[in-house]
Order: sequence, then C-alpha cells, then structure tokens
Amino acid sequence: MKGFIQTLKNIWSLKELREKILFTLGMILVYRFATFISLPAINLSEVGDLLENYKNQGGNNQGAGLLGLLSSFTGGAFANASIMALGIMPYISASIIVQLMGMAIPYLQKLQKDGESGRNTLNQITRWLTIAVCLVQAPSYLTSITTMFLPYAQFSQAYYVEPNSIMFWLPSIVILVAGSVFAMWLGEKITDKGIGNGISILIMVGILAGLPQAFVQEYVTQTGAGGAGAIMILIEILFWMFVVLLAIILSVAVRKIPIQYVSRAQARGGVNKNLMQGARQWIPLKVNAAGVMPIIFAQALMFVPGLLTKVDDSNTFFAGFQNVFSWQYNVLFGLLIIIFTFFYTAITIPVNQMADDLKRNGGLIPKIRPGKETADYLDDILSKITLPGSIFLAIFAVLPALVYGWLVETQNFALFFGGTSLLIMVGVTLDTVQQINTYLLNHHYDGLMQSKLSRTTNQS
Repeated sequence: MKGFIQTLKNIWSLKELREKILFTLGMILVYRFATFISLPAINLSEVGDLLENYKNQGGNNQGAGLLGLLSSFTGGAFANASIMALGIMPYISASIIVQLMGMAIPYLQKLQKDGESGRNTLNQITRWLTIAVCLVQAPSYLTSITTMFLPYAQFSQAYYVEPNSIMFWLPSIVILVAGSVFAMWLGEKITDKGIGNGISILIMVGILAGLPQAFVQEYVTQTGAGGAGAIMILIEILFWMFVVLLAIILSVAVRKIPIQYVSRAQARGGVNKNLMQGARQWIPLKVNAAGVMPIIFAQALMFVPGLLTKVDDSNTFFAGFQNVFSWQYNVLFGLLIIIFTFFYTAITIPVNQMADDLKRNGGLIPKIRPGKETADYLDDILSKITLPGSIFLAIFAVLPALVYGWLVETQNFALFFGGTSLLIMVGVTLDTVQQINTYLLNHHYDGLMQSKLSRTTNQS
C-alpha cells in the first residue's frame, strides 16, 4: 500500500503528466455535464417519467435490457433525450466502416501506408462519415422516442412543440448531430492533450456512469423483502472481481512466436545465440486479437431478428429475440461473436505481410522456412488460438444473461458482469495505466503495478 501511495505522489510530481490528467478530467466533466442537457423541444421531467413507466411495464419484453444497453454507452444520455443522445457511437460506426472499406478500396489502403499524412486524411474522412451516420441515426432516434411514448396519456406533455412538425424535427436533428460532433471533438482533444485514448475514455465514462445506480438498485432489491440479504451482495462483488480478472487475462493473453535474426547471429558467430539483449525476440499473437469488435458487430445484427416479431407478434420464439436476456437472443448472439471473431481477426492480422517483413529484415522462425511457409505457420497458430479466444469471448458476452436471475436480481447490474461494457472498461483502463507507466518509467519511477515486479527482478 505504501508503494502505491508513493506511486501516486510520483504521478503528481511530474508536471506534464499532472497537467494531462487534469485536462482529461476536465474534458470528462464537460462531457458529463452535456449529457444532462435535454433537447430544447423535449420536456425532460415528463420524458423521465415516461421512460420509467416504459421500463416498469416491461418495455416490449426488453425492460432495462435493450434500452439499458443503448443508454449505457452514452451515460444515460440516450434515455434522457439529451443533446448528447447519440454520443460517440456514430464516430465508432464511421471508424469501423472506414476500417472495413480499407480492406477493399485501394485508395484507402494507400492512405493507411502513407504515414502521418495518410492517417490525417483517414481521420478527416472518418469525421465527415460520422456526420453522415448521425444524419441517419438522429431521425431514427427521434422516431423511436416518439413512438415509444404513444401508449401513455401524458404523451403530449413530453414536448414543447408538436412532435410531427418541422419545428421539432429540424432543430432536433441539427442539435443531435452537433452533440455527436462535439463528443468526437472532446475525444480527440483528450487524445492530443490528455492521457489515454479519448474516444475510448468517453465510452468508458458513459458506462461507469450507470454503475453506482445499478449497484444501489441491486442492493435495495437484495436487502429488501424477498431478497437474499447483504451476504448475496458480498458474493456478487467477489464474483464480479473474478470476472474482471478473467477479462484482464483475456485482454492481455498472447502466444509468443520465437524469432531469430540470422544475419546478426552470424556476425556474432552462431545462429543459436540470443542477440539484441533487451529487444523483443518473439512475435506476440493475441488470443483475442479482435478485441470487442465482434461483440459490436454481433449487437448491430441482433436488431434484425427482433424485427421479425413485428411480422408475427404471436410467435413466442421470435419474440425472444427482443429480450437481451432470453436464451434465443444469447445463443444466436454467441454464435455470431464466434463467426465475427474469426472474420475480424483474418482481415486485421496480415500474416502474409508479417512473413514478408520478417524475411526482409533477416528474421525467421526456427525450423520454419521464410516466405509462404512462415505465413502458413503464423496463420495456423492464429487459427488455433482464435478458436478458444472466440469461445471465451462469446461466453463473456452472454455472461450477463447467465448470472441474471440466479445470482443478480436486477437487469441493469447484470449488464456489468460481462459483455461489451466490462471488456471496454478493462481494455481502456489497461491502456491508460500503460501510458502512465511510460511517463513514470521515462523519469526513472516505478510504474503502476510495477513495484513488486521490479523488486523481484532485482533480487533474482
């Protein structure tokens, strides 16, 4: 504990790092403040009451499930009809589109290889595409909140102007687009002048914003009449910490492929010597190279089966796809995640390029010939580690549905026991801690969670 406190003092003593952290916290505060500003045409107090009624009455068999899932990434702004209701998600969608198009469009492939100037052009393309995505999502969002409130008698009191008029639609769409662009700008400023990846941090903040309320609801339910008591809360916390540990393992697990640099080895008199002391002598292939992208892709497609209910609302099987905690939803969800994990890993890990780079730099994998044989070997290893990684990721994604009912009593709290939310929180935290460690180690300080490791190394 003393070492951790000393590390915090070291962080505060570095002026540059301190200013970056304070700037990041300031931008987060601005973002959170903006999420509580409602659209000018919306009566926020009435909207809150209508949303609460919607959740309490089941929300078309979704309850807090699908609505909570969409709202969690915006810190509640989606459910509060805020100017930041679309949040940073249009930018994420645009980034995914540009990344996938880069696999097929030669012009984008060229930009990816042009260094800093190419990245700047790609960023500009992503920004313009973000606005296009917003222009599609904003009307869809306004349509969803207006149709959602139609069954309630106080529907007309939720708006200051007629919801079907141009005075409602035009200003609301412009403000929603501006709010999303503002969130994108905040994220980029955090990346440039703050600490960590700004876009990812804003998503994590939106997710964490709902954690205290979800925990309080779970505590009240468990300690109230019919609940299991405070001991169950303790069990839930311990299990959640175990799940977080598994998420960390999934995020950092790699398969190390040893490599040798033949030309440098021969210069020292033998290919079996370990040269370049302190340099990385292996290729790290991540067990979960796709990250959370397969879950995001799968969630985007999971809205399609739910539309089948509108065709035949008497079919209970199709109706299950509207509930994110049903077995129908989660079986299909898990299968899609496994498929997308293989797909995304295949298009983002260029084994042929890796093999060519090794050959060009005089590197080789022991007992494997350079060139095509090396590419085939890397592809085979990648396929073998991706299978268990994809299964683990699928289990992680459906874990909220597994714990809901037998361990966790409230849906909002169950969503934090896995899925995209927890993986994003763990991934962003690890990335931010790594950046802080870099600053500390450059100034000859032990990094966060590095003190014990350093002492153990010195003793050995």
